[in-house]
Amino acid sequence: MLDVINLALPYFGLIFVGYACGRFKQIPDTGLAWMNYFIVYVALPALFFGILAKTPFEQLAQVNFIVATTLGTFSAFIISFAIGLVMRHRRIGEASIAALAGSYGNIGYMGPGLALATIGTQAAVPIALIFCFDTLLLFSLVPFMMALAAPQRLSAGAIVRQVARQIASNPLVIATAVGVAAAAVHFEPPVALERLLQFLQNAAAPCALFILGVTVALRPLRRVPWEVPILAFVKLVVHPVILFCLLSAIGISDQMWINTALLMAALPPALNVFVFARHYDTWVEQASTSVLFGTLLSVATLTTVMWMVKTGHVPQLLFR
Repeated sequence: MLDVINLALPYFGLIFVGYACGRFKQIPDTGLAWMNYFIVYVALPALFFGILAKTPFEQLAQVNFIVATTLGTFSAFIISFAIGLVMRHRRIGEASIAALAGSYGNIGYMGPGLALATIGTQAAVPIALIFCFDTLLLFSLVPFMMALAAPQRLSAGAIVRQVARQIASNPLVIATAVGVAAAAVHFEPPVALERLLQFLQNAAAPCALFILGVTVALRPLRRVPWEVPILAFVKLVVHPVILFCLLSAIGISDQMWINTALLMAALPPALNVFVFARHYDTWVEQASTSVLFGTLLSVATLTTVMWMVKTGHVPQLLFR
């Protein structure tokens, strides 16, 4: 257990260092703009490119795994959307952001560093696949649902074009695609470029976790709406359980892939939940609260999953 605590503490420690700094030094959140840009457009793309470019191309064609993980995220989204509809009086826009809080884990900021440290470099491929297809799913669903909720509804063609543009311009999706292409042609970067990419990859997780802490500090926890704990339970507990059942049903047998998927599913709500809420100006305060509340709760739940993975206590598949 001490090994797991030593592994988890630096990650949660960085979040709480950022939180403490954000509470101590009241700098407007406009000061985070360049740091957020560096993380999203430079450091994290370098991390995902580096992971995928070094991966044998044939290892990326794991259709069963992609189906199980994406369907697990979609199931958590549908459950959370239903909860949001009931609690937000059938407001589709608010329910859509609530669904994001119950299904979209911190697969960009926390996921790669935490999973690689817990499981090892062999987890790089499942991490990248989960990130890529979860991002494609949720970055398609949310704009589509928000377009349906708009007072002046867009045409089906306009919605499709809007969603496609947002996905195609996402720097992490672009980096993933370029990394897959590099793996396919066995691209070997020059030494200088390799070192630059390594610097950027090493900066991704610490900067992202620190900024996560600062961001939630600038939106302090006031009143917890009663739907937030329910959505946090869906994200931190129900999502991993659903995914485990799907992995069993589809017949994924490689324990490393199972462990990686469960660890990624157990991540707390992503900061992008708040970003989407602010972008659409709906469920904003609740989204901020869900990110902070889910992150605090995940200190217990995520550490438990990490302990299960490290000690081999992940249950056997249900269907063999």
